[in-house]
Amino acid sequence: MKFNQLVRAIQHTHDAFLQQAVRAVNTAVTVRNWMIGCYIVEYEQKGDDRAKYGQRLVEKLSRSLRKHRIRGMATAELSRYRTFYLRYPQILGTVSQLFNDKASRLPAISILGTASQESKGELIVPADKLVGRLSFSHFVELIKIDEPLKRAFYEIECIKGNWSVRELRRQIDSLCFERSRLSRHPRKLLKSLKKNLNPQTPADIIKNIYTFEFLGLPAKDAVEESDLETALLDHLKEFILELGHGFCFEARQKRLLIGDEHFFVDLVFYHRILKRHILVELKVDAFKHEYVGQLVTYLNYFNKEIKMRTDNPPIGILLVTDRNRTYVEYALAGSRNKLFVSKYRLQLPSEKELRGFLKSELKKL
Repeated sequence: MKFNQLVRAIQHTHDAFLQQAVRAVNTAVTVRNWMIGCYIVEYEQKGDDRAKYGQRLVEKLSRSLRKHRIRGMATAELSRYRTFYLRYPQILGTVSQLFNDKASRLPAISILGTASQESKGELIVPADKLVGRLSFSHFVELIKIDEPLKRAFYEIECIKGNWSVRELRRQIDSLCFERSRLSRHPRKLLKSLKKNLNPQTPADIIKNIYTFEFLGLPAKDAVEESDLETALLDHLKEFILELGHGFCFEARQKRLLIGDEHFFVDLVFYHRILKRHILVELKVDAFKHEYVGQLVTYLNYFNKEIKMRTDNPPIGILLVTDRNRTYVEYALAGSRNKLFVSKYRLQLPSEKELRGFLKSELKKL
């Protein structure tokens, strides 16, 4: 064996086992979420005290599971798992095969497969193809589709084209299904799609929030960042804390579930003097108006979902770099009170301080 052959042999072995590991984790996450949905439906149908909770069941369940430190069990996620079970009854066969040797360790389910009656007469993609080729992030997009035929179309094309989640979302948003039905030559249309595709890789599947939660990894690792952004955020956190203006660090890449999408806030602080959250967004780019809109969305979410009664509305700081030029935007979440502006500017880092920090850090790179 020559040296180059040795390198190729190791590379091929690594790739083969990586693919196998990805498939195993992907299957485990998908089946786990399907079973959680099944347990919820079973309880809704047969639970002794189900009437006690009614529509509040998922909310109460979410609070209880969080106490047990189980990730990914927010109310919206549990509702999603429930819908997933009802949309994909055919996954029952995969569950049965996968857990034959674990049956004694899993809670009994008495209604497995009852949802399959809903799918009679419909085009059903085999469960092993779905679970083996699609991540749960794909299913999150697919369960939003009410029409079975339309959903099956995207399932088939997603598997055939090895679509990433981003590509699947793009095709749904661009009405690929509807266009194929209107087209005189649907095969030509679908063939033309392949020219501009970036097929998913094992890293695409690993780098999703469900896999990270399942494996207990930090959520910030699921966010794609450049080395420049990572370095600046690490140093920015320490810089703000060292200013000593009452900042308490709360989170890096704080995950927010808004509707059906996950978003991440770069840095979150709580200010003990101002009694409010401070959200910091860093963009290694020239200023764009959409950056303000994004930050305002985060502020509105914090104001509605996270702020306590005794807290004041959150404040946002947007940092945008363009070479050595810095643009700093304080988003006030709708406040126009000049006294309020003067008050918080005494406590927050000044534009001059932030500008100096970014210039200094960029020179080091």
